[in-house]
Amino acid sequence: MLKTSLFRGTALLALVVMPLTTVSSGAAGQAGDAKKGQAVYTAQKCQTCHSVAGVGSKKNPLDGVGAKLSAEDIRQWITHPVEMAAKAKSTKKPVMQAKYGKLSAGDLDALVAYMQSLK
Repeated sequence: MLKTSLFRGTALLALVVMPLTTVSSGAAGQAGDAKKGQAVYTAQKCQTCHSVAGVGSKKNPLDGVGAKLSAEDIRQWITHPVEMAAKAKSTKKPVMQAKYGKLSAGDLDALVAYMQSLK
């Protein structure tokens, strides 16, 4: 009887604790990706045309972009800016360069995570 209730208690504890550790490690992973994405943003000189928190070109601020666009939309703006500008009926000129679609998958994921963190 004691053995059975001990097993149930351990199983219950595992069911409660495992999801919590998954969530916290997921959040930590996202924060790490966003940090790497910030480095990609700087290395690619995105601040030449965009600004974050008032740093960079004031013409195209990215503050709040994570609250306005989905991760997939942000990815599409980075990889297919001409098509997204047409879809959004954007009149800003020049349209963002299409060269960022050639970023490595890891850098692109990190840059999207950084943009998503800008809420």
